Amino acid sequence: MKKNRIDVITLGCSKNLVDSERLLKRFEDCGYEVAHDSDHVCGEVVVINTCGFIGDAKEESINTILEYVEAKRERRIKHLFVMGCLSERYFADLKMEIPEVDKFYGKFNWNELIDDLKLTYPPTKPFERHLTTPRHYAYLKISEGCNRFCAFCAIPLITGRHTSVPMEQLEEEARMLVSKGVKELNVIAQDLSSYGTDIYGRMALPELVERLAAIEGVEWIRLHYAYPTQFPYEILPVMARHSNVCSYLDIALQHISDKVLANMRRHITKEQTLELLARLRREVPGIHIRTTLMVGFPGEGEAEFEELKDFVRTARFDRMGAFAYCEEDDTYAAKNYADDTPQDVKEARLAEIMEIQEQIALELNEAKVGSTLRVIVDREDSDYYVGRTEYDSPEVDPEVLVEKTTKLTPGEFYNVRITGAMPFELIGTVTE
Repeated sequence: MKKNRIDVITLGCSKNLVDSERLLKRFEDCGYEVAHDSDHVCGEVVVINTCGFIGDAKEESINTILEYVEAKRERRIKHLFVMGCLSERYFADLKMEIPEVDKFYGKFNWNELIDDLKLTYPPTKPFERHLTTPRHYAYLKISEGCNRFCAFCAIPLITGRHTSVPMEQLEEEARMLVSKGVKELNVIAQDLSSYGTDIYGRMALPELVERLAAIEGVEWIRLHYAYPTQFPYEILPVMARHSNVCSYLDIALQHISDKVLANMRRHITKEQTLELLARLRREVPGIHIRTTLMVGFPGEGEAEFEELKDFVRTARFDRMGAFAYCEEDDTYAAKNYADDTPQDVKEARLAEIMEIQEQIALELNEAKVGSTLRVIVDREDSDYYVGRTEYDSPEVDPEVLVEKTTKLTPGEFYNVRITGAMPFELIGTVTE
């Protein structure tokens, strides 16, 4: 056990990661050595930032807590604290069932941990943080919460109503990140489309992106987690106009069947979805669209699943993930629908739809062979440098394996000629 060291473990999404980075910064300002997701956790204090989105994530969070309860019992750590989405939602149950945890915090009161440990830190901006990503990219969280209340989703029950961060604060945060060497801003929110509606009375994402794009040193801006209903179409000319706004959009569509979309309470139709996709591609030529789909939701029979497969074949998404429906406590679906699709059927549908997407991904990647793309190098592996194009978000999207024909520097941009393709990776070599 190492005195005056704090280990923070983050589970779940990049929105959680931002919270962990802010907590790490406060501990650092208090004089602690800080470590994030260390392979060798040895601090006297361990903080677990949990995820509570779906069943698998909740199970991972519980198992991680129990692992460090055992470490505390064996006196390998002194204190164990838990924060984040799982403890926000199940605070009372967790406190009763896992009393070995020193204290549970929710999604928004984690900063009280500093006070509870009787630590003091100098005045700081609320957004200042200890970056855990490679220094050339960071996540910029522009809002919390969600007002959509989709039938399957527990997020609004955890995070509450949609709350935007003022543009001026986000500009200041972006400048701070650039001053630390950040070149790539991955803009994140539970619902990008609603940004600004609560504080400005309008969808202000286009204006925010305009402001961020004007900041010197910002090379790439990438947009994650737009909502298809009431989509802010004014963002499209902004994307087309600014070379540092990536031609990339992460927009979860979930399904295409009108019946299933209605059951999901998505407030959009198949026709409207198809028009949205057509307009995205028409107004931002070359845009790469990432989406997420769900199989096995109540109301999805064989006909609806066939309709979804046809949609995947014709839409030809550049990036696509999918998951099987898992009933979540207290959601509209849990209260009103029978989860009557057997799990093995859900898993078979998931495998089938991802097999279709894998072939599409291979074909789209093969079409890039012979082209030259701008690539940022993330790291050096034993055989390749590993980087990404503007069409690839960190952690979730394909990577470019750059042959070691010359010395490259992580965090720098290079022109890479694509020489080979796999479903989820490209191979290339740096051009002069």
